Amino acid sequence: MSTTQSDRLRGLLEPLVAAKGLDLEEIEMSKAGKRRMLRIIVDSDEGVELDTCAELSREISDELDESDVMGEDEYVLEVSSPGADRPLTEHRHYVRALGRLVKFQLTAEGDKGAGELVARILDVDDEGLDLEVPGVKGRKATTRRIAFTDIAKARVEIEFSRKDKKEEEA
Repeated sequence: MSTTQSDRLRGLLEPLVAAKGLDLEEIEMSKAGKRRMLRIIVDSDEGVELDTCAELSREISDELDESDVMGEDEYVLEVSSPGADRPLTEHRHYVRALGRLVKFQLTAEGDKGAGELVARILDVDDEGLDLEVPGVKGRKATTRRIAFTDIAKARVEIEFSRKDKKEEEA
């Protein structure tokens, strides 16, 4: 997708997405056989409901049909929320992952060097994260602070057996 087309798509779609109270996370164009696939990823602090995606898909489709941004060739439109395993790349992604277990790939510039860390996000501010690192072999969990500049990659870990805090308090 050319930068010009990407910029035109973003300019066309951001107001529609923002009107629904959502963030436009990603626009991805790919080939699907003879057709093109246009994938729009949206999110919000409260998540995205399926009905909202469907409604937004209809509005985006109408807007794209009225404009020439996609040209004359056929395309398939998909509007969805990010998957649970989506990379955390923006400050708002970390805020939305508060309380979640995250796998971090750290840079060599960090105070403890490069490596991998799995920890729960306790707090997020403008400079970095406060984390709870689970204890190993019966040891207590510890806390750790990392700066955003020390993070090479981060991705939420799926937890199937984690008890919700409400359950723990009951």
